[in-house]
Amino acid sequence: MKSIKILLVLVLLLPLQAAAGLWTSDAADTDSTYFRRTVVQPDDYSGKVVSTIIRKGEPDPSKPGVLYVHGFNDYFFNTEMGDEFASRGYNFYAVDLRKYGRSILPGQKRYEALSIEEYFPDIDSALVDMESAGIDRIVLMGHSTGGLITALYMSRSRSEAKNSVDALILNSPFLDWNQGWKEKIIGAVSWIGKLFPNLKISQGESTAYAESLLAGHHGRWRYDTTKKLSQSPPVTAGWIRAITEAQKALRDGKADIKVPILLMYSGASVDGSEWTEEHNHADGVLDVNDIKKFGLELGPHVKCVMVMGGLHDLTLSARGIVIPLYREIFRWLSTIPALDEPAQLPMAA
Repeated sequence: MKSIKILLVLVLLLPLQAAAGLWTSDAADTDSTYFRRTVVQPDDYSGKVVSTIIRKGEPDPSKPGVLYVHGFNDYFFNTEMGDEFASRGYNFYAVDLRKYGRSILPGQKRYEALSIEEYFPDIDSALVDMESAGIDRIVLMGHSTGGLITALYMSRSRSEAKNSVDALILNSPFLDWNQGWKEKIIGAVSWIGKLFPNLKISQGESTAYAESLLAGHHGRWRYDTTKKLSQSPPVTAGWIRAITEAQKALRDGKADIKVPILLMYSGASVDGSEWTEEHNHADGVLDVNDIKKFGLELGPHVKCVMVMGGLHDLTLSARGIVIPLYREIFRWLSTIPALDEPAQLPMAA
């Protein structure tokens, strides 16, 4: 049955495949076992847009796959995660969304969006690429804003490509604002965003989260700080409206996501714009209580995992935390029957 769906997806979304570039080495940003290709998406209100698909190694249609979607002010750089999934028998893919990371075009406004659904074609393109390689058992995984995007995708997308997704992993999804007293004016800013979408809104000057990650400060990671800025850049009122509308669309049972969901979040949140030792052991971006509260509303099959001492991006935490985290992820994946089904390849003519 899934082999028929693959052929249907390829027919319906052929323009996306035709617009995709060739696979090239991604060694400049990761290592020689990773490859990338650019997908030219239809122009939007700002002009030309592209997304970028990243893949580890050569695809193996006998194995299931994972598609990872990054968060805000982010891009895929965590090859440790890709290597972990590959070592456990998964094809690993990631996508740099339009106007992020490898997909930022000259003169383009970083992270600009008027609707979260603008990212659906970027996910579709990656899923179609996986399906064309014979990978028809797929886990969709999103972090922070990527968690919001993937949840909305599973809830609202009408794409045939979505049918290949058998499970959803959410790593600290951005399901609610964490702005303290400023949350009282989010509604007003969102309303203004409909009339003046380009109005800039500052996100403050804190570098505490970046300091908890970067090896040159208090973390263990090295990444391109021109793609993932140390200080979160200003957003627009239009972007705030897009986030707010997406969050509302997933509440009170409206999401109704049918596939199993693994909802992961840190054991605690930490406030403060100046780095402290606590920033290395807690979520310095979101309120973990909100993640659990609204995450449980996403569908009938939600498994919660609290990660004590975890950072906002749980997979970037200390190795002593990440090792058991992956153990729990793969234990959960092993309970999903659809991922154990043998691949159904199209019969030769």
